[in-house]
Amino acid sequence: MEVAEKTNQKAPTFGCRRPALHGAAGSSGTVVRIGLQDYQRVTRSDESHYHTCSLTIRNLVFYVLSIFGGGEHGITNYGRGVRVAIVTETFLPQVNGVTHSVMRVLEHLAAHGHEALVIAPSAGGKAPKEYMGYQVIGLPSMALPGYQDFRVSTSPIWRFERIFDDFRPDVVHLAAPYVLGQRAAVVTNRFELPSVAIYQTEVPSYAAKYGIPQAEPLLWKWVRNTHQLATMTLAPSTYARKQLVDIGVQRVGLWGRGVDSVRFDPAKRDSALRRELAPNGEKLIGYVGRLAGEKQVEDLAVLQDLPNTRTVIIGDGPKRAELEQLLPRAIFLGQMTGEQLPRTLASMDIFVHPGELETFCQSIQEAQASGIPPIAPARGGPIDLIEPSRTGWLYPPGDLDAMRGYAIDLLGDDRKRQVFAESCRSAVVGRTWESMCAQLMTHYQEAIDVVHDARVA
Repeated sequence: MEVAEKTNQKAPTFGCRRPALHGAAGSSGTVVRIGLQDYQRVTRSDESHYHTCSLTIRNLVFYVLSIFGGGEHGITNYGRGVRVAIVTETFLPQVNGVTHSVMRVLEHLAAHGHEALVIAPSAGGKAPKEYMGYQVIGLPSMALPGYQDFRVSTSPIWRFERIFDDFRPDVVHLAAPYVLGQRAAVVTNRFELPSVAIYQTEVPSYAAKYGIPQAEPLLWKWVRNTHQLATMTLAPSTYARKQLVDIGVQRVGLWGRGVDSVRFDPAKRDSALRRELAPNGEKLIGYVGRLAGEKQVEDLAVLQDLPNTRTVIIGDGPKRAELEQLLPRAIFLGQMTGEQLPRTLASMDIFVHPGELETFCQSIQEAQASGIPPIAPARGGPIDLIEPSRTGWLYPPGDLDAMRGYAIDLLGDDRKRQVFAESCRSAVVGRTWESMCAQLMTHYQEAIDVVHDARVA
């Protein structure tokens, strides 16, 4: 594909302003449409490592400065602040992994003097109007049948054109793009706006859990086509990255998640709470997460007859009533926020997360930071988070006898459990949101560079 016209702009730094989408008067240059085939500078090597020709010494300097100083605002000392438009499929008041990550990114942007705008489903008017001082544009949305707290926005593409034209983002952050994010990705590709897509939810595999397995191939095709529109995609784990590469998504890097090891701390273990939850001194088996089909919480039933134990379930969702019937001995505490969550999590003895469709599994990191050894299936994000026989146990997906065996192993050996707990804490204590968001900023700059280089080539 030939590029019809080139601009004479210098390589952008954070804070460079993009031309108006519609060639408005006073814009700094002419918009040139760049197709996906023009982004040849970002490729996959035979070893499936992520490479980009735009990852220069400058970008390395960004990363080092952001972690080890570089002034009060770290990388914002290089050029002006970046303008980030975040398009997210879900946001407050819904609390989930996507919302949690977006909130941490916004907090980082605010702390370092950047500008941001959030575009999210309105959640029936319940979405906030702003977060961390940044405007939240709520778009009309509807609930999915059988999953009432998951909202899907059907706003047309022209709405994103207007929003981006008004805000003039340097880069567009697509958080778990699927419906809302797909429309935004069409616009970013059409008008050569740098974009970074954050892959976070294995939606196609949910199809079988919700009784429509025949839809899975079509949904994977949708994922591929959506992420191909972005300048680059960031997967949260090596397993998720391989999934995307295998279906044909190009330009896929890795970006994990941080954990607040101050908030989640073994020191918050509460003896009074333990006496309340386990009045007879039982060992506590914990789970934190949504109570939905894809989380497979029903698998915890194989642990219900373990002697001298209680299962404590933190979270809420559409399957709660069904699970309360299936797990009559379990304690259901509902959704927790604030200090209540880390205090309760630190008071567990082991943590079990049976879901096999986790692209990352943030609750495992939070359990590890709290000194609670996790047990999870050897699929998806847990593979990267758990080092077997040191920071937890991984069992073959579907092998509930193995899950039960590992639970017995840890519950029956206080010394081993303590050694695991110390290793868990050590493994994640330095994995801060500050360092992970600083890494994300370098990815933003890579996306800006790739689009700029394609335009002037």
